[in-house]
Amino acid sequence: MQLAQFLDFDSIRVGVSANSKRGLLQQLASVSAQRLGLPSDVVQACIAQREKLGTTGFGNGVAIPHGKLEGIASLYALVARLAEPVDYKAIDGQPVDIVFLLLSPLEAGAEHLKALAAVSRVMRNPATLEKLRGARSRDAFAAVLMGTDERDAA
Repeated sequence: MQLAQFLDFDSIRVGVSANSKRGLLQQLASVSAQRLGLPSDVVQACIAQREKLGTTGFGNGVAIPHGKLEGIASLYALVARLAEPVDYKAIDGQPVDIVFLLLSPLEAGAEHLKALAAVSRVMRNPATLEKLRGARSRDAFAAVLMGTDERDAA
């Protein structure tokens, strides 16, 4: 699965400011809800429910909050690079500066897992993370992300 199948340019944010994990997740839920036409509290509850099972901060400054949500027809992603890292209670104890939110329809079992695998593959690549952190604009950040699709397809 390729990132472009569930991530579009309007869902890429750079320079996002947040003071805490909770504040960050509220912001991401609000933006996602607006894009999906859902109440913000519904999206926020979905993310919080998954986070209660264990942190989605998987290390190296990256978090992949995710969940399954009633009322959406297809996979949806929002990726954000933060202006300053926040304490996310990640498994390695490092603050997070790149967050990739993934929301899937309730019935999207295999598709949800394939999308998570695609995101994880990209976010575990040290060279890609370095390029994402060095990208000076949203266009440059997006080019790095979408370039990973081209490399994976080759």
